Parts: sequence; C-alpha cells; structure tokens
Amino acid sequence: MNAAWRAEGIGQMGKLTNQQPQEVFRYFEEICAIPHGSGNTRQISDYLAGFAKELGLRYLQDACGTVIIWKDGTAEYENSPAVMLQGHMDMVCEKEPGCPLDLARDGLQLRLEDGIISAEGTTLGGDDGIAVAYALAILASDTIPHPPLEAVFTVDEEIGMLGAAALDTAPLRAKYMLNIDSEDEGVLLVSCAGGTTAVCHLPVVRETAEGVPAVLSVSGCLGGHSGVELDKGRANATQVLGRILCRISRAADFRIVSADGGKKDNAIPAESSAELLFEKDADWVRLRSLAEEVNRELQAEYAATDPGIVVRLEAEGKELSTPAQALTRESTRALITALYGLPGGIQRMSFDIEGLAQTSLNMGILETDGDEVRMSFSVRSSVESEKQELVSRMECLMRSLGGNVTHSGDYPAWEYQKESRLRSLMAAVFEEQYGHQPVIQAIHAGVECGLFAGKMPGLDCVSFGPDMKDIHTPRETMDVASAARTWDYLLEVLRRLR
Repeated sequence: MNAAWRAEGIGQMGKLTNQQPQEVFRYFEEICAIPHGSGNTRQISDYLAGFAKELGLRYLQDACGTVIIWKDGTAEYENSPAVMLQGHMDMVCEKEPGCPLDLARDGLQLRLEDGIISAEGTTLGGDDGIAVAYALAILASDTIPHPPLEAVFTVDEEIGMLGAAALDTAPLRAKYMLNIDSEDEGVLLVSCAGGTTAVCHLPVVRETAEGVPAVLSVSGCLGGHSGVELDKGRANATQVLGRILCRISRAADFRIVSADGGKKDNAIPAESSAELLFEKDADWVRLRSLAEEVNRELQAEYAATDPGIVVRLEAEGKELSTPAQALTRESTRALITALYGLPGGIQRMSFDIEGLAQTSLNMGILETDGDEVRMSFSVRSSVESEKQELVSRMECLMRSLGGNVTHSGDYPAWEYQKESRLRSLMAAVFEEQYGHQPVIQAIHAGVECGLFAGKMPGLDCVSFGPDMKDIHTPRETMDVASAARTWDYLLEVLRRLR
C-alpha cells in the first residue's frame, strides 16, 4: 500500500521484512523512520491520521495531536462492548556520545541480531512504537475477528502523559482498555502510581571573578527508567554530582559557573557535570587526590549496579586570561545545598504489595539557564497524600534557598479493582497459551490507564506488552519472538471479548 500519506522512503528499509508477524514489523519499521520524540510528534500524528483516511476509517486528531481511530466490530461482534487499543506515539530520544543522528529530524537506524531488535546508537522507541504497530496491523486487517475498536494514540506520554491529560474522552465508549505499554511479557499490570513533574527553580547571582577553571563530571552510570529501574539502586549522576561538590567545598574554595545533567525527568541521568572556578592558590595535588578518593569510594559503592561509574576533576591548572561570570559564593552554596539536600530515590515501600515502591522521586534534569538553575523531578506515589507531602518538602527547602517549585502533568494513581472481567479473561487466555499463570502486578511507573480510568468511570483496564530491555537508554532492545507471542495473545483476547 504505497499511499501518498507515507513519508518518502518509508517501507523500503527492509531490516525487519522477514520477521513475523510481518504486518506488525512493517508498521513498526515505518514508525521508526519518522522522528517522533516527545514534543516532536506532529509528523507521526499526521502519519496516523493519513493511515485512517487511506482505509476510510473514522478518526479524530485533536489539537495536541492525539489520534483516535474507530473501526466497527467484525461479523458476530457488531453488538459487543467496545474495546480500546491504547498506546502512545512519542518515544524517549537518547543517544550515545558521538552518534551523528539528529533525532529531531532523522529516523532510527535499526539493527537485528539473533532475534533482538535495537537501534544504532540511540533508543529504539519500542516503548511505545510496538503498541502503535500492533493497533495499525489490526485496524488494517480484514481477517482478524474483534469487537468494535477505539484505537487511541496519545502524544507526549513520556513527558508527563500530556496528551492523555488533555484528551476529551467524551467520544469514547469503550468498556475495556488494552494498554500495550509494558515491557515484561507474562506480566499483567493492573495498578500504577500517580505522579507529577516538579521543577525546582533556583535564582542565582553572577559576578565577574578570576580563578582557575575546571570541570567536575560524573559519567558511566547505567541510567534507565525512573519508575521501572529506580528500585535497582542505580546511581543518579546528578545527585552524585551534588554529593561530590559538597565534599570538595570542604577542601577548597570555588565558584560554580554552570551545572547540567540529564535530559528527561523520567530517566535516571547517566551523566552530569559542573563547570567550576577555583581560587588561584588552590592545591591541585590535594584536589586530584580527593577526586581519586571519591572515585574509588563510588566505584566500590556502585560495583553491583553501576560498575562503569567514573568521577573526573579536570583542569589545566592555569588561571583565566579574562575574568568569568561565575556564581557568587552565596549562590554557589545554595546550589550545592539544593543538589545535595533535595530528596531522591525511593522514599517509602508499600506495606500492602510486597516489593512495590510506594513513593519516590527522581532528579532527571539539571540545567543552568543564565540567572536560574532548574532541577526537574518526576515524583510518583500510589498514595496521593504522600505525593503531595513530598512536593511540599521540596518547596520548603527551595523557599529557604530563595527559590520555588512549579509542577505540571499531574496524573492520578490507577487503583486496583478487586473485580475485573478483563483481568480474569486475560489471565485465563495467558495460562492456556503459555502453560503457566501470568504475574498480576502493580507498577511504580506511571501508566495512562490512570488518566483514562479517572475520566471514564467503570473502564476495565489491563496493561501488557512484549519483552523490552533498557528502555529510555541507547541500549534499548525488543525481543522479536516475544513480540510475536504477544501478538497472538492480543488477538486471542480480542476474539474472546464478545
């Protein structure tokens, strides 16, 4: 189907041509050819709208770019309750140092090795491109039996579920929702935490200063998804940076010029750095020795979780030929206090569900912008009052430092339903196909089910998906065989939902 709505060159890459199911992987490859990072979804949104037009399906494309596509039920399913196929069209765009691709303009370079799909030097976007591919393959088919379908493709899920939050659900009639946004085959997600994006704003004052410039950096951390991987004890490079800055401040006088790290508030930063300006008489032998000591300590602490962590303090040892605009001593102290003092990681575990993180936060982005430093956090909790208390705690500290906290993208928790026909049916189908029971699980990461369930009372939701590893990192992979099994599972669930 060489329709005009397809971007030039799409469908001719062929890396996944022989993979089964072919239609699913053909659509997945087409999606990967279109830039679709969070905040850059117009092209992929238009692609989906064009798909619906080409097939003569009723669709809606809202002001944000979220697309809904409707399809009537097949024979004998015309009067069955409607089912929502739901996923998000945006992906987290991360790449390895030195990767030449511009993910705002370039498609992905796919790689297939031993049944595992990845992308050359970048994130793969299996989260959540595979959901879009599954839904398109079903919508395009004339042979798959299914109830009336409402395929909902949201935008900007990765930066706060903004598309789902803004979506008017009035046109939707679905009784069941299949959210295909999980990355562990055999796990049925039935509850998730609520969350918000909290940004700490710290005004800083600059002044002209002389001294010896240096760069302090933390690199080599594994990073990862701040909900899924937060319980693995991985190092947050930015908070480690704050720890080291505090340590060095006890040994020498310096000013901070800038501090930056991380790119996504919902990703654990793997790298972070600060430009510093030391006094002329700084003892560099002592400072380098201190940096090496801290490096050894951190490598020992994170040997099991971040074996590649490296701390570097690099300087030429020569003072600037012209003065620099550095933070004042007071602003430097305030920034170190914020970086070191703001909470991070898991704050409370659930006493109801074993092994579930109940409340957490992750400093995902640190950026210096002129006379302000911003620290962006993803805050999550299954208990609304704990989420609010954590934000209040951050506000208290920032007020004492002369700053403030703003928050956006607030979304509710998806509460566990004791009675769920969809969960029971999906568990039964899974046991028949796989020969063992699925894992019924709550998750600490945010899932759009919470927003849809909050807007559509009585909506019965389950989230699932094929095996994917290291999502939100350039190491992201998706298992072809798992994706095929999950496809067969999805089709059987649809067949049973009469």
